[in-house]
Amino acid sequence: MKIRKIKTVIEGNWVVEGAGVKLKRIFGFGDTALTDPFLLLDNFGSADPADYIAGFPWHPHRGMETITYMIEGEVAHGDSLGNAGVIKSGQVQWMTAGSGIVHQEMPKACAGTMQGFQLWANLPKKHKMTRPSYRDIKAESIPEVKGPGYKIKVICGEYGGIKGPAQDIVIEPWFFDVTVDAGAAFALNVRPEDNVLACVFEGQGWFDEEKKRAVGPGQLAVMDEGDTLACAASSEGLRFMLIAGRPLKEPVAWRGPIVMNTEHELKVAFDEYRKGTFLKR
Repeated sequence: MKIRKIKTVIEGNWVVEGAGVKLKRIFGFGDTALTDPFLLLDNFGSADPADYIAGFPWHPHRGMETITYMIEGEVAHGDSLGNAGVIKSGQVQWMTAGSGIVHQEMPKACAGTMQGFQLWANLPKKHKMTRPSYRDIKAESIPEVKGPGYKIKVICGEYGGIKGPAQDIVIEPWFFDVTVDAGAAFALNVRPEDNVLACVFEGQGWFDEEKKRAVGPGQLAVMDEGDTLACAASSEGLRFMLIAGRPLKEPVAWRGPIVMNTEHELKVAFDEYRKGTFLKR
C-alpha cells in the first residue's frame, strides 16, 4: 500500500461565463498536464438567481465530454441531437460531444441555493470525432457504497464491487461524490495509474496522513502517485468530488468549447461552425 501525498492544492477563482453566470472555476485553461485527462472543473453555487439565471445559450462543443452534476436546483437543457429536458437535484447529464454537438444549459430560479459541478473530460485522439451521445442519469440510479464513517455515490467507475450508471465511457474515469462524517477517517483505494483529484465543497478535511494542510470548499487537492487516498474529516465533516482517470498524454489544442490535438484541427472546427457544416451525420 502506498498512500498518495498532496502534489499541490489549487484554489478556485470566481469567473463569469456564458451569458453572465457567476461561478467558481476550480481549474481550466491552464496546465492541462496537471489534471490530464480532465480539462476544466466549475463549481456553481448561489442563492441569488441573478448570478446564474442568464445561463449558457446555444454553443458548440467538439473533441471532449461535459459532465454536469446538479446537487441542488434545476437546469433545462437542449441539444442538436434532439434531446431536451431538465436536470434536477442529484441528477447527472453526461454529454459526449465527439465530432460536434450544439447545446444550451439554462438554470431555473430556485428558492434555495443552486449548486452543482461541471467537469470537462478530454477524448483521446482516436475518439475525437466519434458520434455524439447524451446520457441523462437519474438520482435514484446512482448507487452508494457505505463504510464506517463514509459513503460514496458512484456516478462513474466502480468501487467496492458497485458500478456507477455512467458506463462504457471511453477514458474510464471515476466520478464519485464522497461524504465523510465529522471526525471520521478512512482509506480509499485508488487505481495507481490514475491522476487523482479531490475537490472539497462542504466542510473541511485532510488528504495527507500528517494532516499538514486542510482542504476546504473551493479547493482542489491534486494527488501524487500511489494506490491509496487517505481521507479525514474535520469536526465540520467533509464532502468532496473524487475525480480520477489515466492521463492521455496527448497534445492539447484548446480554444473555448472545442478541444483538439492540433491548431489546424481547431481552425477546421471553427471554420465549419461558421459555415454551418459543424454537425456531422
